[in-house]
Amino acid sequence: MSDKVTIAALQQKKRDGEKIVGVVAWDYHMAQIVDRVGVDIVSVGDTVGHNLWGQEDIFQITMDEMITVTKAVRRGVKTALLSADFPYGPVQESVEAALAAARRFVDEAGVDMIKVDDAADHPEAVHALVAAGIPVWAQFGLTPQSAKAGGMPYAAMNTADAIVPDGMAEKLTEEAKMLEDAGSSLLDFTNSGPVVGPVVTGAVGIPVIGGFGGGPWLDGRVRMANAAIGYNAKALDRSAEEDETHYANVAKIIHQALSAFADDVRAAKQIKGTPPTK
Repeated sequence: MSDKVTIAALQQKKRDGEKIVGVVAWDYHMAQIVDRVGVDIVSVGDTVGHNLWGQEDIFQITMDEMITVTKAVRRGVKTALLSADFPYGPVQESVEAALAAARRFVDEAGVDMIKVDDAADHPEAVHALVAAGIPVWAQFGLTPQSAKAGGMPYAAMNTADAIVPDGMAEKLTEEAKMLEDAGSSLLDFTNSGPVVGPVVTGAVGIPVIGGFGGGPWLDGRVRMANAAIGYNAKALDRSAEEDETHYANVAKIIHQALSAFADDVRAAKQIKGTPPTK
C-alpha cells in the first residue's frame, strides 16, 4: 500500500512542478477504484444531488445527505486525501454554522479536509476553520455559488464561455493571496482560463487546482469520476467521434450488458454471473 497522501506532500509537489490529481467520487466502490489508481485527492462534491440523484440543481443537497455520501466514500479511501464540500447553507449562514458543519464532516465522516465554496466571499469562515485545526481547500473564481448570488443559472457556469475575463487577474490574484494568508492549504480556482490561471497560480505558494474551466496551467486538475468515464444516461447518445474525446463510455457498456441479461431472461436461458442450478 502507498503512503498516505498529506497536504505537505501536495504543497511539495507544487514546488517540484509535479501535477496533482483529484477525482470526485460519490460511492464506496468508485472510491476504492480511484484510490487504487493512486490519485492524490478524492473529493466528495456537493453536486452529487444534481449529477447522480437527479435533483434540479446543486443547491438542494442537504448536510445530512452530504454526511451519508461522505461516510460511504471514506470507507473506500485509504491512501488519498479525502475532502468534502459544504452544501449550500452553512457557510452562507454564519461562521458558527460553518464550524458546526465542518466538525460533523470530521467527526462523523472522517474527512481530511473541507472544501469551502465561494471562499473569497467568506474569509472569516476560512480563518475559523483553520484556527480550529481543520484544513481548508478554498474555492474561488466564477463559482456556482457566486452565480447563484448573481442570479445566474448553475448550468451557465459549466460552459466554455464561463471563463474569468482577462481584466480580473489582479482581483483574483488578491483573492488567492488573501485565502493563502487566511491559512488555506489548497485553492480551487473555478473557470480560471488560460490567461488568468497561470498568473494566479504563480502568485501563491500553495497548490492551485481546478475543475471545469481549468487546464494544464494549474498545479493540478480535479474531475468527476462519473463524467470522466461516461457514467451518465446522456453518454448513451454520444457519437463514436464524441467518444474519442472522452476517456470511456461506461453508459454504453452498462446498456449492452443489461440488454444481454434481459435477452437471456426472455429466452429462458441461465443468466451469467450466478451459481449454476442443479
